[in-house]
Amino acid sequence: MIAALPLGVAAALLLIALFAGIGTTALGPGGVLTTVGLFTLTDLPAASVAGTAIAAQIATGLVATGACVRSGHLRQAPTRRTAAVFAAAAAVGTPVGVVLGTRVDQRGFGLVLAAVTLAAALGLAHRLRVDAGGLRATAPPGPAAVGALGVTVAVVSGTVGVGGPLLAVPLLIALGAPMLPAVAAAQVQSVVIALIATGGYALGGDVDWALAVLIAVPQTAGVLLGWRIARAAPTRPLQYALVLALIAVAGYLAATA
Repeated sequence: MIAALPLGVAAALLLIALFAGIGTTALGPGGVLTTVGLFTLTDLPAASVAGTAIAAQIATGLVATGACVRSGHLRQAPTRRTAAVFAAAAAVGTPVGVVLGTRVDQRGFGLVLAAVTLAAALGLAHRLRVDAGGLRATAPPGPAAVGALGVTVAVVSGTVGVGGPLLAVPLLIALGAPMLPAVAAAQVQSVVIALIATGGYALGGDVDWALAVLIAVPQTAGVLLGWRIARAAPTRPLQYALVLALIAVAGYLAATA
């Protein structure tokens, strides 16, 4: 697939992947941009878009999870319990998502991706309200709520090949979880989702491995760069800009599906 890509398209995918990685750690949602790029810039079938995009998420998820371990957030017992329930839920929901992803047509995939992109925008807006003090964490959600949420996130992620934290973090916060523990638990789930979904799509020949590596390298570099940006510069204006950009992308996907 890479050899058949025009140079401009390959360059655009590299830049999108880099920004997706930066967005993941510095701005909030980012992984959805990779899926959007593959869907809009290549001729890949919907299932191959999902399979290739989620395969590229493996390295990103591992790096981000490692950062959460080093920061100490995954050493807290409540966060570990949430992460364990989330991981188990991913094992249940992800295969369902893969089955759906292999059966949805291009138009249906575009509409679902538009809905997920809009949800990412709304989720980021919600996180901005939390950061600004408009909403406060109450009490950690119970195992049943976490499990139901985890299955739902895994199904959606497996269907369109997006990272689990995109949806999981704002939803956990809405249930009362603190921000950083929610991010840590969601990163653990993202690795499980990516591994299971990649395996499922690969069995059907729906992973373009060369393209996945091409995307994974700048995306993982972007994750590391995003941490530096988040610590060195104010990101709130960029986050608001990303909310507007995601809304515009969602509208474009819906209109052209």
